[in-house]
Amino acid sequence: MFEGITASTLLDRDPRLEDVMCSLDSVGKMPHALSGEIREAVAMARRFNETVARPYALELDRKMQEDPTYLPWDLVREANRWGFYSGWIPKIFGGKGWNLGTMIPVVEELCSECAGIANLIGVQYFGISILFAGWNVRIIDKICREVVEGERNGEPCLVSGLVTEPGAGTDAEEVELLSKANVKCLARKVDGGYVVNGTKVFISNGHVSTWHMLIAYEDLSRPEETMILFAVKNGMQGFSFGRMEKKMGQKGCPASEMVFEDCFIPDENVCMSTEQMKGMRRSAKETGMQLIDFVVSLTRPGVGAMGAGVARGAFQEALAFARETVVDGKLLVDHEWAQCLLAQMYANVALARLTYMECSHVTGLYGMASLLNIRPLYYYLRATPTSMLDRIMPAVNKLDATTKTYRKLIMDMQKDEDAMRASGWASLSKFAATDLGIKNCHLAVEFMGQAGIRQDRRAEKILRDAKLLQIYEGTNQLNRLNLFKCLIGRCAPEARLFEE
Repeated sequence: MFEGITASTLLDRDPRLEDVMCSLDSVGKMPHALSGEIREAVAMARRFNETVARPYALELDRKMQEDPTYLPWDLVREANRWGFYSGWIPKIFGGKGWNLGTMIPVVEELCSECAGIANLIGVQYFGISILFAGWNVRIIDKICREVVEGERNGEPCLVSGLVTEPGAGTDAEEVELLSKANVKCLARKVDGGYVVNGTKVFISNGHVSTWHMLIAYEDLSRPEETMILFAVKNGMQGFSFGRMEKKMGQKGCPASEMVFEDCFIPDENVCMSTEQMKGMRRSAKETGMQLIDFVVSLTRPGVGAMGAGVARGAFQEALAFARETVVDGKLLVDHEWAQCLLAQMYANVALARLTYMECSHVTGLYGMASLLNIRPLYYYLRATPTSMLDRIMPAVNKLDATTKTYRKLIMDMQKDEDAMRASGWASLSKFAATDLGIKNCHLAVEFMGQAGIRQDRRAEKILRDAKLLQIYEGTNQLNRLNLFKCLIGRCAPEARLFEE
């Protein structure tokens, strides 16, 4: 049929089918029950929006505006009561075991009402993703079970992720840029552990979290080769909370400064170090990049979903305004020019959603949680009561052999091209969907005019919240460059756009 040339050869040409239609492979490989889980999760999120988020969002913004140091513990406890903080923790670590593929649509739903509340819930899994990235199963089990226990006793136990520093932002999320970043968080080896000095900033949920996943460096002259991952708990000597940022939007989710002054962290709290990286398939630098890719592949689609949610929230506000506003003797929604603008806004929502859903397929197939989507394991964990696993898994998860096995299966066996595909699509979703979210917010404000920005309208809040999704143009620029490197650069090796 192809006269000497195979179908696989044709499909391997640029653009490779595996790179641009990941959902095609996902259809046959993902568990069929996943679609039902997504429906259940989205329904729960809509119920939460109706009963909690929408009635409280503007009130929470007012409280934070009047007192920037206010901590929304009432909302944290309510989200904890609903099970959001443990829901996506696997059953083998005591959680409910909701499939990760259900989380991103939930983020869109929550963000369509309030990006701050959505972040207060969703950013928990940024910290959890850093915890899982090193696959130190003993520490994963310990922290996850504390999160679950915090849900049971009504005292929330949240996990934050500590990456950003005063002199290093998104450049700390790419090993090729780490040597140029101004990282200062130093971890010095001492007997029984490490002494850490440095500061982390803009840490979402910092002040309301109990555990903090800290990335530091053993040698600041070559941070790309000496990355180390710690689990830090409130109360450790030398660790303290600094200021809370005064945010322009997403006020419901506090952003914190975290200070380490001769903070001693024992060896038992080291999740991954250069010493633990010895014997792994990749070098220390390559393993560090893999840890970063694990995290961004799971979390950047969530930011894309936030962009889709913001775009949708702006569209819904504009549509509601058009349905009740009379212009030239008829409702605004009946004017053709208004219908065309609203159609464009709806298209932006759909496009943003398509990016994060495709990315969800990629992560499910190639990301660090792909094992959980293997059908036999998926259905086994779905059918097995958590109480039964709780009698077995804590002891198993404490074994060094368990950590070695997971690292072999998930880290060593991950193909480089799969990691690049997941990271590239995650970057695409983040910058494309947030761009569309910002665009819809501006369209909504222009469409509604000053008459639409009233006390009972949420358009102004939506716009303020949305701007934090891409407050620095460089954030999305780096994601564009990462996409080029991962999905396009390998097809054009002579290009040097990323390095420039």
